[in-house]
Amino acid sequence: MSPQAGWILQEEIVPRLRGAIPRTVKCVGCEDAQELIQDATATAAKMLDSAEAAGKSVTPGNIAYYAIQAIKSGRRSTGSSKTDVMSTGTQLTGTTRISSLDEPAAMEGELGGEQLTFNDVLSQDQEDPAMIAARNLDWQSLMARLTEQEKAIVTFVLEGRTVSDVALVFQVSRSAMQDTKNRLVQLIQEFMGVDILVEVRRVPGWRNDMNTNRERLACRYERRN
Repeated sequence: MSPQAGWILQEEIVPRLRGAIPRTVKCVGCEDAQELIQDATATAAKMLDSAEAAGKSVTPGNIAYYAIQAIKSGRRSTGSSKTDVMSTGTQLTGTTRISSLDEPAAMEGELGGEQLTFNDVLSQDQEDPAMIAARNLDWQSLMARLTEQEKAIVTFVLEGRTVSDVALVFQVSRSAMQDTKNRLVQLIQEFMGVDILVEVRRVPGWRNDMNTNRERLACRYERRN
């Protein structure tokens, strides 16, 4: 694009886009007027550059008009797919509809008068299934190396019972069984890693990504309103 075309884009076309888009173009989803103006500016720049390369004479008004029409129809500078479920054009045609996770979920009956959102219905507090499967494999390898007393300690602790219960079953003193438990703790840390307690409490990456996206969309909504 030549300097003259760049000046026309900045001084003649962009002001037209800023004046018309907030009044005439419908925002879709989390879009806002400023975002649409930026997208229309990129579209207008492509049109102006193509016309200049082809040696055609165009007016700033024509470029602004067709850029606005493209935005209205759902076309964006990044693409104009009508099959992508997240595409603006697909949503404008009514093929798909994006719903907020904070919208009330239609439920049959009532749960004590509590109103659930889609986020409550779809979310779960369990960690990543892949992490659970990997940890189970590690536990199987570890359990194969343990003695009968050490295996019993693991089983009794999972059942909510105490070391004294294990000592009673094996007919040994509690202090001896406590020593066995301490050795077991050290063995688990060496096998699983010293940060195993941190790992089991870590929030899965996919959930962090989802929370980040929700916060970004919420910020956009607040700016629009």
